[in-house]
Amino acid sequence: MTSWLLLAEAGAQEGGLFDLDATLPLMALQVVLLTFILNALFFRPVGKAVEDREGYINTSRAEAKSKLAQAERLEADLKAQLKDARQEAQTLVVNAEQEMDRLYRAALAEATAAANASREAARREIDAERSKAVAELDQQASLLSDQIVSRLLPTP
Repeated sequence: MTSWLLLAEAGAQEGGLFDLDATLPLMALQVVLLTFILNALFFRPVGKAVEDREGYINTSRAEAKSKLAQAERLEADLKAQLKDARQEAQTLVVNAEQEMDRLYRAALAEATAAANASREAARREIDAERSKAVAELDQQASLLSDQIVSRLLPTP
């Protein structure tokens, strides 16, 4: 390389607007050589790291999209299950209310029948006691009337 530099210095003429000598190709060669060296030492590892990171980001993004889609499917399934459960619960509540109403009406009818039977039995018992009391009063009235007649009329 030093020989090129000496040649470049020996044949150079000074004084023009542009000096086209061996310096230009030497600089171009240095730029290309520096580019290859920098590319090999710095840019390739940095580029590989950037590509690895981009690949990681792309796979993470794809996984996130798939997990989001799965979460949305699960959410839709859970909403459907919740809707079905609510409808089932509402049906159970309506059935329970109907059963309760039926049991209430049956108990009310049974209580009404028992009250009517009790009232009828009490009425029959009162009628029997009244009849007994009337019969007893008739008997006592007969006795009293006999006593009154026997006291008022002398016996012959």
